[in-house]
Amino acid sequence: MRYPHLFEPMRLNQLTVRNRIVSTAHAEVYAEGGLPGERYIRYYEEKARGGVGLAICGGSSPVAKDSPWSWWSSVNLSTDAVIEPLNRLASTMHRHGAKIMIQATHMGRRNAWHGENWPHLVSPSGVREPVHRGNAKTIEVEEIRRIVADYAQAAKRVQAAGMDGLEVSAAHQHLIDQFWSPRTNQRDDEYGGSLANRMRFGIEVLNAIREQVGRDFCVGLRMCGDEFHDDGIHHEMAKEIAQAMSESGLVDFISVVGSGADTHNTLANCMPPMALPPEPFVHLAAGIKAVSRVPVMHAQSIRGASQAERILAAGMVDMVGMTRAQIADPHLVIKIRDGREDEIKQCVGANYCIDRQYNGLDVLCVQNAATSREQTMPHVLERSSGPKRKVVVVGAGPAGLEAARVARERGHDVVLFERNAQVGGQINLAAKAPQREQMAGIVRWFDMETQRLGVQRRLGVEADVSMLLDERPDIVVLATGGLPHTDQVAGWGAAQGLVVSGWDILSGAVAPLQNVLVYDAISTHAGTGVADYIASRGKLVEIVTPDVKVADDTGGTTFPIFYRRLYAQGVIQTPNTWLDRVYREGDKLIAVLRNEYTDALEERAVDQVVVENGTRPNDALYGQLKARSINKGQVDIDALFAAQPQPCLNETTGGGRFLLFRVGDCISMHNIHAAIYDALRLCKDF
Repeated sequence: MRYPHLFEPMRLNQLTVRNRIVSTAHAEVYAEGGLPGERYIRYYEEKARGGVGLAICGGSSPVAKDSPWSWWSSVNLSTDAVIEPLNRLASTMHRHGAKIMIQATHMGRRNAWHGENWPHLVSPSGVREPVHRGNAKTIEVEEIRRIVADYAQAAKRVQAAGMDGLEVSAAHQHLIDQFWSPRTNQRDDEYGGSLANRMRFGIEVLNAIREQVGRDFCVGLRMCGDEFHDDGIHHEMAKEIAQAMSESGLVDFISVVGSGADTHNTLANCMPPMALPPEPFVHLAAGIKAVSRVPVMHAQSIRGASQAERILAAGMVDMVGMTRAQIADPHLVIKIRDGREDEIKQCVGANYCIDRQYNGLDVLCVQNAATSREQTMPHVLERSSGPKRKVVVVGAGPAGLEAARVARERGHDVVLFERNAQVGGQINLAAKAPQREQMAGIVRWFDMETQRLGVQRRLGVEADVSMLLDERPDIVVLATGGLPHTDQVAGWGAAQGLVVSGWDILSGAVAPLQNVLVYDAISTHAGTGVADYIASRGKLVEIVTPDVKVADDTGGTTFPIFYRRLYAQGVIQTPNTWLDRVYREGDKLIAVLRNEYTDALEERAVDQVVVENGTRPNDALYGQLKARSINKGQVDIDALFAAQPQPCLNETTGGGRFLLFRVGDCISMHNIHAAIYDALRLCKDF
């Protein structure tokens, strides 16, 4: 076996886990009324089918009513109502040979007070938490005793549900590590001062849990290996804590993460995006393993089998978390086991999943539209039981590639036209931005899969109507994407060549000049990415946006990475400002800017204006084909949104009769995930 360490069973207390691969706790945002429902269970079941050894669900599941972190979406461990649905989850996982635990916590100050029950948040010393604006009172001894009891009762419920264990969270600045950290604990009673005193609350919690569940039930501890704050938990302090905890006999494993999470900048480290190197904090886990008497697991940007095997073989940790890797491909483990690594949809670190969670939205994968939609969307496509069809797809961006892949998996003959010499569409441009290169991994998987499946690919060919009709298609799927929308405002002067698009710059069609104004009208990754691209070439850059901040729509773990680079390169950030018009004066371009709130006008004299205003549909071919099609290019949205087959698929096709559909940006601008979802939910029923 290529990966003997990965597939070696692991003993945790009385549990035997079938391999060393873990799906670690994360906030899924799938729970319904604080309880795991069918969507939640099916999401984890797919990982069990896919071979995971251990899954730890329910990141930040609260044990008490005054820890109301996303009550509408997290699992609520403070009520007996959770026992029955957790039992259904456990039984489901066990049927597939996987073990399942849940994370329990009290968030303390790391919360918002204006949620369920409007509580007064508690923390060791009443220090405010910046990211969530968590204003908190100083916790009193009576409240400490109540919360200790809440932990114990939550653990009892988890055990009664038939779960395999409990992970207590003392990472990411939850209440236990708020007591540990000098940054947040300034008490002078028995819970403050010395490290032994600061550890007292956590020890009391674990003792109370053991009194309820006994010594044979698996209880783990998640902790931070270094908060990266001068006044916080440093690595040597974390090692002292881990050694004491492992020697206490109260915990059966320690899960180590790197970085604090109480500022926007440190939060970006916790789920390392593609801009950070692989496994950036495994050294912290290794340092703790050196002093720990219990197994140590670690999960932060471990995405591939060779990477995971190397970490285990080196003895750095005992178990590897590959959590986002299994969000991208829940069948990761069996594909590794069966020697099908080329078929793994590898996580690229786009962080679409976690950025959605920090916006209060459900966790989705940028490149796998079936993840978390297991009730309606298949991870493994079955061959169609209906007639074999000729499916012609135009455009090999993410929407077209997914349409071609899915139709071919269903057993149809598929022809894919792409006017460029390579597949990938706009993703190829995105991957040219600094520290966004790994986006190309999305294209690489589709490229390999469409070739493996035998899709007839006609690259470098711009399809026209006659060419498509010559194929005698039953179904035509247009995925022709969009075009830069630089002409929305006449005053920008796109028709006169006064502005260029981000596409022009990233593709190399236009070279960046010395003094550049980037106008980002949509505040997603594209505008900031092109500003970074230009600045990294030594140019002077100002990025202007009408939004409240630059990169406003990129997510909580992504905008800090952009900001690190923009500030380091001296990029000027100008929010709350519109670009009204551009005119030429001598050898300079004059950009006229208008403040959103005062209407005051300013002018900038620059060498180049780059407009990032998203795309408009590239729908010329659709207009030419629409009248010729059986369904006039229309979809039944009731069927589409219900994940049901399109009624028009019952029509007789062939002999010049064909159905016409569109997916992706050639309808209207969405994003990569939306393009792929468009194609999957339509083409899965071909």
